[in-house]
Amino acid sequence: MKMIIIRHGESEANYENYWTGWLDVPLTEKGRQQAAAAGAKIAAAGIIFDGAYTSVLQRAMITCQTVLEVCDQLYIPVTKSWRLNERHYGALVGKNKKQMEKEFGAEQVKKWRRGYYEMPPRLEQNQLDRRYAYLDPQTIPHAENLAMTVQRVLPLWQDEIAPQLLQQKNILVCGHGNSLRALVKYLEQVPEDQMDTIEIPNAAPVLYEFDDNLQIISKSIL
Repeated sequence: MKMIIIRHGESEANYENYWTGWLDVPLTEKGRQQAAAAGAKIAAAGIIFDGAYTSVLQRAMITCQTVLEVCDQLYIPVTKSWRLNERHYGALVGKNKKQMEKEFGAEQVKKWRRGYYEMPPRLEQNQLDRRYAYLDPQTIPHAENLAMTVQRVLPLWQDEIAPQLLQQKNILVCGHGNSLRALVKYLEQVPEDQMDTIEIPNAAPVLYEFDDNLQIISKSIL
């Protein structure tokens, strides 16, 4: 069984270097081109998907759609889940990272970005739209550390993605830097204090092959 994970192409926030979290920002033109190039690599590898999963944020959804369009696989079922959203950065959302380094110091910003249990400043109130209306408000965080992001992502793997793979299906997962790092941490059993070594570049398809027990046989970047 095969699974490809891919982070969205370059977003406006990546380009302008500010924290996005659950802020719904578009891809740049470069980001769209990166997504198309990723789709071409997947098509060249001859990988046929049975299903796809993405977040409910447009930068991941459009990346997913573009990849499938280039692969001529737009017909497959796509599941959109808030569990694949980027980490919720709380009150840091919309703030420029370099400016925050000037205000709080590079070490504190590094902790916010990479510390497993380091919590960013919480939002007092989320300003979220109706895509989250079906969720219990108690479920929606006002900020997340990396540990909380792992806990959020894992039920999607355990309840939906893993069972599909066990049915011999190939799956595409389009997500975000931290939601995919959370999945990689679990799959590769990366220790908490080494999670900052996991790098997920924009629009680089990472191919996992599994045995019948969902043990990783191989991992490669297309």
